[in-house]
Amino acid sequence: MASAVVTSESQASGADQPKLSDLIDNGWKLYEEVESTNEPTSSLSIQVKIKRGVSKLEEATRMVAQLDLFSRNEELEEVATADLKYVLLPALLGSLTMKETNPSKRLEQVQKARVYFLDFLKRCKEYNIMKFELPKPTQSPEENSETGEDSSSGAAAVPPNPPDLVAMAVHRNAKIERYNQKKETEAKLSEIRVAVDSGQAEDEVVRDFYLLNARRWVTIALEEIESIDQEVQILKRMGSLKKDSAHSSRQQQRPPMKPFILTKDAVQARVFGAGYPSLPTMTVNDWYEQHRRQGSLPDQGIPKSAADLDNEEREEEEKERQIGNDNEEALQRARDWDNWKDTHRRGCGNRKNMG
Repeated sequence: MASAVVTSESQASGADQPKLSDLIDNGWKLYEEVESTNEPTSSLSIQVKIKRGVSKLEEATRMVAQLDLFSRNEELEEVATADLKYVLLPALLGSLTMKETNPSKRLEQVQKARVYFLDFLKRCKEYNIMKFELPKPTQSPEENSETGEDSSSGAAAVPPNPPDLVAMAVHRNAKIERYNQKKETEAKLSEIRVAVDSGQAEDEVVRDFYLLNARRWVTIALEEIESIDQEVQILKRMGSLKKDSAHSSRQQQRPPMKPFILTKDAVQARVFGAGYPSLPTMTVNDWYEQHRRQGSLPDQGIPKSAADLDNEEREEEEKERQIGNDNEEALQRARDWDNWKDTHRRGCGNRKNMG
């Protein structure tokens, strides 16, 4: 197996293409630099390293597929020690893809990273590198609507099941166990890493180093997929809310109102009239005078001035004085007025200023 790999690798690399081992080594090194830096992940220098690492690891993945290094029919013991590190390719790709910062393509990025992590976990499951349960496949919105989970179609929605406390406890214990295994694996890796990096380690130590890395990445991949599934739901919900808000804002648009300016004095009327000749303008006094001439301002409810009240009081006193002096003409007018009021409503004969 190892001799066939070396021959195939030399043929695939050629004179102008980098070697497969160099691609994964450089990609792995860039990942560790990004992981250990104190700079923000969104900085330009870090994003450049991420893109370079993704490019190298993607090229290595294509070469591994061409060489057909792994097979479902072989056992872990049959895989050459030099080939074990290529098992980590999808895990490294998924981790670097998650670190890319592009808000407009975030949903696409996390879904791609999930594919990488799941591919890594399936390969580890096939080789029985570690005992674990594969994540359940996610359902698309169309599948949810077919199973009755989406109530937008008008059908009765299936009520959510109550939380399974036993399953929650099992899940919690599994996470704790994976965490402890991860810490134990990292401690062992730190012990043998120096020997492997020096190039003087024996084949058994190198093999153990790659297997420990694979077990460590299994725990990381399971946690990442769980986090990705939650983020995908949030991103899809945010996308649907943006579409709904854009649709409702288009429906709520109203035709503009025709402007009308009512100025306080003639100076403002001249200014606005000169600046906006198409707008109807007039002063308050002009408006009142126009409506007074048209008879559109009834006097009902408008309090009278003191002079008008004095004139009415003097007229009433004069009428009473004439009646008291037995003025026949005044008495007759008073009787006629009383008789007329008995047969006519108040105001029916006064049509002045009523339009």
